[in-house]
Amino acid sequence: MMISTHVLDTSIGRPARSVDVRLAFQRDDDWQEIAHAATDANGRVGAMVSDRSSLPAGTYRLTFDVGTYFRGRGVESFYANVAVEFIVRDAAAHHHVPLLVSPYGYSTYRGS
Repeated sequence: MMISTHVLDTSIGRPARSVDVRLAFQRDDDWQEIAHAATDANGRVGAMVSDRSSLPAGTYRLTFDVGTYFRGRGVESFYANVAVEFIVRDAAAHHHVPLLVSPYGYSTYRGS
């Protein structure tokens, strides 16, 4: 399986670079962090993990450190982190989870 993401700062209409992103997998009632990356100049993390075969189906969470990103731009933000939990049913599929963020709002969807 492959999990990728893309962060766009809708307040300026540009990719959000250097956003810290963490990927966690839910095991019972606990979360196990399995990857950590930062968005590139285009706001992308192409693959959260390099070994696609190691990820099982289940519930995952991407956590985006948007507070640090906005502070770095000198902008006040309502959110410190944005956490997106999603269910992977097909472990062979590519799961792209974009985040559209502004200082006072965000949205996400399953991309391709």
